[in-house]
Amino acid sequence: MELSPYYEKQIDCIHCKNKFKSTKVRTNFVKIKESDSDFRPIYENDVNPLLYNVFVCEHCGFSFTEDFTKYFAPGVKEVIDENITSHWIPHSFSGERTISRAIQAYKLALVCGDLKKEKHIALAGLALRTAWLYRAIGNEEQETRFMKISREQYIDAYSTEDYANTSMSEIRVIYLIAELSRRLGDREQAIRYFSRVIEKQGSSNETKIIEMAKDQWKEMRTEKEATVN
Repeated sequence: MELSPYYEKQIDCIHCKNKFKSTKVRTNFVKIKESDSDFRPIYENDVNPLLYNVFVCEHCGFSFTEDFTKYFAPGVKEVIDENITSHWIPHSFSGERTISRAIQAYKLALVCGDLKKEKHIALAGLALRTAWLYRAIGNEEQETRFMKISREQYIDAYSTEDYANTSMSEIRVIYLIAELSRRLGDREQAIRYFSRVIEKQGSSNETKIIEMAKDQWKEMRTEKEATVN
């Protein structure tokens, strides 16, 4: 019998504490062919683990990822019950997901994360992945909308340093602010933040990101000179 790329994982909802099943992808089926300049992975086959990052509780509708903390500030659970659970018709997000189904899950997680007052770095990642999924189906308007949300959240994460103790480094956060600014046509902001990345080349071992920043910075300077001349 051929092994499926997918398996069911039992998840405990961090909000209502009920158990539910969520589909995940076996890591040995994940093969990245290349990446976009904002780190969007492009996979060799149709198995896309990005579609399964968000857990959607079938009981209460609360949607979250492994990046969410288990802590809820006083009063937050009531706000979630009022805004999410009271409108939720119980149904499962388990099984293979289409891109549009995954986008639904990400949008739900963004709303839940915002209501929960989750870290800016977690919200930035959700918005960026939503933009990537819209890019995959060629919806530029929505891609732009979510890149803007992501950039603002990364700027807030950078200024509050709430990326500390996460898998995101400072240099990666700065690079993403620059790259999203470039993609959004905000040239001055892009050049400013790419410069900040390059300034850290003496103190960082993330050489690939520094090289990517240098390439983008040079390209933007060349474009600027071409328009001036």
